[in-house]
Amino acid sequence: MSLLTVHALEAFYGDFQALFGIDFHIQTEEVVAIIGANGAGKSTFLKALAGQIPSRPDAIQWDGAPIGALPAHRVVQQGIALVPEGRQLFRSLSVEENLRIGAFAKRPGHWNLARVYALFPALYDKRHQPGTSLSGGQQQMVAIGRALMSNPRLLLCDEVSLGLSPLVVKDIYNALPAIRSEGVSVVLVEQDIDAALRASQRFYCFMHGKSSLTGTSGEVPMHRISQAYFGAQETTA
Repeated sequence: MSLLTVHALEAFYGDFQALFGIDFHIQTEEVVAIIGANGAGKSTFLKALAGQIPSRPDAIQWDGAPIGALPAHRVVQQGIALVPEGRQLFRSLSVEENLRIGAFAKRPGHWNLARVYALFPALYDKRHQPGTSLSGGQQQMVAIGRALMSNPRLLLCDEVSLGLSPLVVKDIYNALPAIRSEGVSVVLVEQDIDAALRASQRFYCFMHGKSSLTGTSGEVPMHRISQAYFGAQETTA
């Protein structure tokens, strides 16, 4: 049984429908990428998984139990954590205070301040500085560390490379194996197709709120991915 299964997921912003019948699954310690152009529904999908957008209860199954109607704080308690686009750190709090907030659910597990600082050593010397005073890459590390402090089984990462230098992006992606080794699965929303495919085992391409292509990363020809990225046909590789 998959760790998380999504079936015929729909999502709305008021009367506007953003997702149309999304099917998805992820296994334990798997990294799955979600690629697609701006407005394809990628961030909306993560928000639905994180409980920020309500959905039909049985549209999202976690360990076989329906969680689609749970609010965000209950979803975190279940073991699902979101690293939001834009990082969204608390401006009035230090790096360490931002990290500690991630542990509010008090889930048991291996992730704590020491483990986060070991994963991202650059944060330790800056732990007493305001989180928003750091560079963009270091702020992204804080956002990832904050999510890990909840000891999730599933980490949802929304555009972690956006606006960052290639060197910083490489450092962040290099942390994924250590995160997976702790039994954490990762859903990676990413516009950089090459980075997404290198970091993941499988991928889904979204287009206009629908899944236009699914496949094994590295095995699907780029022309098919390009067609799914810019076109609208649904297919499985």
